Amino acid sequence: MKTSWRSASLVATAAAVLALTTACGQESGTQSPGSQNVGATAAAGGYGSVTDPGNGYGADSTGAPSASPGGQPAGQLGVVENAKLGKIVTDGTGLTLYRFDQDTAEPPKSTCDGDCAKAWPPVPAEGATVASGIDKSLLGEVTRADGTKQLTIAGWPMYRYAKDTKAGDANGQGVKGTWFATAPTGKKAGATLPGLSVRNDPKLGPIVVDKNGMTVYRFMKDEAWPKPVSRCTGACLEKWPVVAPVSAEDTKGVKKKGLMGFTRPDGEKQMTVNCWPIYTFSGDTAPGETNGQGVGGTWYAVSPDGKPVGAPK
Repeated sequence: MKTSWRSASLVATAAAVLALTTACGQESGTQSPGSQNVGATAAAGGYGSVTDPGNGYGADSTGAPSASPGGQPAGQLGVVENAKLGKIVTDGTGLTLYRFDQDTAEPPKSTCDGDCAKAWPPVPAEGATVASGIDKSLLGEVTRADGTKQLTIAGWPMYRYAKDTKAGDANGQGVKGTWFATAPTGKKAGATLPGLSVRNDPKLGPIVVDKNGMTVYRFMKDEAWPKPVSRCTGACLEKWPVVAPVSAEDTKGVKKKGLMGFTRPDGEKQMTVNCWPIYTFSGDTAPGETNGQGVGGTWYAVSPDGKPVGAPK
């Protein structure tokens, strides 16, 4: 009886391990649970040169937040034709107006405060009017945390971008994968890709890209089994921003096994492919770039099945 019980116990243990492996499998020989390595190009701080000072919003800013949203009134809103984005909304001076994915429209709510509001000045609601091309009924306002009123279009709070300096600029489009120019309907301007899809890179072959067409990467010091673990923390995240979770239905060409999100120790949610945490690279400034490939011998583009493209065996 003792031998029979022990055999049954071993079978049960093996079955449990197999179930975990099926959910979050990993390639052997790729794990190293030691300290993080974010690349050979790192400067004194250990993470390389980053133009974004770490506020995560895509613009350098050191001044105190404005006492009122955006300071400059919107004036008469207009609609212009952008060669890449189609029709976009501008303020009275021709500056592009943006919306933020982390805000909500039903009910309207602005989540961009502090450093975020320095990089993305909120547009005041007072005095905003419309020209032809925008339905006046779509205009509204939302009360911000500081009590000021911010302009909304179709419920979405409106912002300018600190790096747009002249009429026609749209430098904020796609920043951090969460900021988009506003269409006259209040929707995001420009065609968008699925949350995750596959691009055939001329050098690397099929690789995963995010909804903005930016290359997705894996960090070889991360873990996928028995659960996803990211070892890129602190200043590392300034250089390698996490990819936010997307639904399996919002993917195309990516293997569904292990396609899920998880919550990091810092509370931020991150997407995985085959249970491996995925990131973008701050050194990639346009879709199609793969400047993060092979950095430090630890960062690699991701194949549709979650494997690191070009990583040593």
